[in-house]
Amino acid sequence: MMMSELQATTTMQQKDIDWLSLAESLGEQFAVRDTEADETDVFVADNIARLKTTGLVAAGVPIELGGGGASYTEMCAVLRVLGRYCSSTALAFAMHTHQVMVPTWRWHNQKAPVDGLLKRIATEQLVLLSSGGSDWLQSNGTAIKVDGGFLITARKVFASGAPAANLLMTSAVYQDPELGSTVLHFAVPMQAQGVVIESTWQAMGMRGTGSHDVILSDVFIPDAAIALRREQGKWHPIFHLISMVAFPLVYSVYVGVAEAARDRAIQLTMKRSTDDHLCYLVGGLDNELTAAKLALQHMIAIAEVSQPSFETTNQIMTGRTLVAKAVLNVADLAMEVAGGSAFYRKLGLEKLFRDAQGVRYHPLREGEQRRLSGQLALNWTIDHINS
Repeated sequence: MMMSELQATTTMQQKDIDWLSLAESLGEQFAVRDTEADETDVFVADNIARLKTTGLVAAGVPIELGGGGASYTEMCAVLRVLGRYCSSTALAFAMHTHQVMVPTWRWHNQKAPVDGLLKRIATEQLVLLSSGGSDWLQSNGTAIKVDGGFLITARKVFASGAPAANLLMTSAVYQDPELGSTVLHFAVPMQAQGVVIESTWQAMGMRGTGSHDVILSDVFIPDAAIALRREQGKWHPIFHLISMVAFPLVYSVYVGVAEAARDRAIQLTMKRSTDDHLCYLVGGLDNELTAAKLALQHMIAIAEVSQPSFETTNQIMTGRTLVAKAVLNVADLAMEVAGGSAFYRKLGLEKLFRDAQGVRYHPLREGEQRRLSGQLALNWTIDHINS
């Protein structure tokens, strides 16, 4: 174990851990396994295990609750660094990280009673699994009322990091006899009876994320475990908080991927003679990468100083669209700059191109984002926006 990793393991109660140096050290190790995961669709289990033993899984948990006390900005930077070395590890870790940073924000800003979960993450090194991206406002699955709780039946897709997870943070729809379609939010232990991972993840890119389907079959959730109830399909304050906290973290990964694609393209180009047109392409490549970085910085800055609201969500989601566009342009231009050699898998750029495509699919996608931005600009009422 390298010294920076040993420090993180043995001094979690200190505030002076250099999380970025640790991420760089781990990233260099993860890069060795990156190609294997891509070629075989194998989950990056060993990498996630290293994130646990080095303290990064609990880095965002406040010091007072036993965690590493890393700031929000630091966690964004860690994910960006990891994204440069192993896209799949970074994206799977981002899905855990945002589930840590949301209750951390609530603990700091709302004095919410989430200390029990955060302490467990720190002491047990729990890995959290999110189904939020595929559920979003509508959710899916059914919750049937029984004595003392609910029976949950659902299929949760794109559950990145599923093979290593301890708790699934998810939701299902209950047909409340008085309130109608109501979304219930709760955590499900992955070892609970009725929980099965179905190995469905054979994808274009991000192949090592283990983003399999999680099947819930009559899983019992006690009444006391229901953390939130909300009207189906309607914006709720928790989704403004999730939007604010989660998406700068997730999109930090993709900016890291874009940085890696740019650097690889330049490496390959240095081996050929250059001309004015190639210089023009490289200049355009750097323009797009700068645009991605600036949009990401905007998202992070908003998340650091804002309160959850429609306006904050609008700012975050606008940034998300701009980052996505720029990252995809970087991937395209990197292939163009490198020329025909980029088509060979062994040179690594083709993989980065594929991994970058995932930036398209996280909510809100551009059409929905533009619709929300337009509604707010035209002063639509909240009820109108929700409809």
